[in-house]
Amino acid sequence: MTMETKGEDLVTLYDEAPLNARYWVSMALAVTTSIFDFFDFFIVGFLVAVLAPQWHLTFGQTSVMLLSAGVGAIVGSLAWGALADHFGRKTLTVAGVVLCALGAGSISIIPDGAWILFACLRFVVGFGIGAVAAVALPLIVEYTPTRHRTILTSVTVIPVSLGILAASLTAATLLQLIGWRGLAALGFLPLAPAILIAVVMPESVRWLVSRGRHAEASRIVGRALNVPPDNLPQPAIAPAGHVRSPASSFADLLAKPKLFWLTVIVWFGASTANYGVFLWGPTIVALLMGVSPMQAAHLFVFVSLTGMLGRAAFSFLPQWLGRRRSGEIMGYGIALSLGAAALLFDRTIFGYPAFVVLLIPAALFFDGGFSNIAPYSAEIFPVRLSARGVGLAQAANGVGKISGPLCLALIAGASNLITPKATIEAVTPAFLFLAACGLAIGLAFSLLGIETHGKPLALVSGDPAVAPRETVPVREHATTQRA
Repeated sequence: MTMETKGEDLVTLYDEAPLNARYWVSMALAVTTSIFDFFDFFIVGFLVAVLAPQWHLTFGQTSVMLLSAGVGAIVGSLAWGALADHFGRKTLTVAGVVLCALGAGSISIIPDGAWILFACLRFVVGFGIGAVAAVALPLIVEYTPTRHRTILTSVTVIPVSLGILAASLTAATLLQLIGWRGLAALGFLPLAPAILIAVVMPESVRWLVSRGRHAEASRIVGRALNVPPDNLPQPAIAPAGHVRSPASSFADLLAKPKLFWLTVIVWFGASTANYGVFLWGPTIVALLMGVSPMQAAHLFVFVSLTGMLGRAAFSFLPQWLGRRRSGEIMGYGIALSLGAAALLFDRTIFGYPAFVVLLIPAALFFDGGFSNIAPYSAEIFPVRLSARGVGLAQAANGVGKISGPLCLALIAGASNLITPKATIEAVTPAFLFLAACGLAIGLAFSLLGIETHGKPLALVSGDPAVAPRETVPVREHATTQRA
């Protein structure tokens, strides 16, 4: 039996392993880490609100402080994706979380007025966020058996929104009590789950097999199946000069142009639509209803809650309809709902502005759909390219968050290209642009999308390193080995 065949058998056996306590603890740690990381990412808005008047900062300086993390996230996702495909998922996940935590917490000890150092540390925070996103998703996807992968990997995206909520609640309740430095010091919190991940969570078996590291993979599979590793298929020593995976780079993603452009279009469109709504929505609601921005923010709570419901819905929907069909529903749903909000914004429905009423169901798509597209990015590429594929997705996500406001500013004719002010005259063209982003998502799934639900990762990606051949019963194989 060749090394390749034995590696295939290992993946098949692991894919049939039960979900034990180690799996659930590992998943809980991964989700907790994501919540903490998003807390660190979004707490900056409250810190800058306090520091801008204290440090007498200009608009340009505060913009750099706010945008540096976004730039860092783009760089981190691309860099860490490439490193994780070469050095492994677990180590790079822990390293990314540690970077994010150290960058966020260290802001609490910088000198007053050091806005450049603040911006540099926020770049590190963003780098860590992008790094973790590019690595943790492939790890979770590869860690989960095929039979459970679609629903369980989607569900892990739902709690991420709690990080944003936690940042808001913590700032509202603790800022006056512990000050901005105390608030920033909370950024060290992700160090705790990072240490636990290093101790508890195993490396990806699929990645180990793709790299020819069968002995390590056998130990993990044996522990999952509660059988001695020696009873599992593994070569004792790799043949001299055997190279399991050739050197690869981001250029390899372009060898799959269909998947490359599917990833870029879906994530750029989703990010632009989501960020555009949350950037302009409250201001437009305030203008239409004649209320204060604070009152409009309260109304937008319903939009946020609907988004969380949408994430739950899009966690279960792919289980029935598949990921590709669910992606089409997301894209065309965004196009129809935001297009209707753009054209009917000045009318009323049930006594309320139609714009407000239509944004609530629209959140099911522009926010909820992330539960489907996040794991999908890790499923469509070969295991040896998976982290880079997710890195590409997160980079497109970051670019959308930056270029989206720029497009809205150009549409509105605003001079402020960072946070353009919404005007009534610009509502229709701006939201038609966001609706077009949704249409692009739907068309990308229709024309370029592939189905991954229920299919082993190797069969979807065509990666020969991990393609399971057939079911290999543990007991039968163990007996054969002893004989």
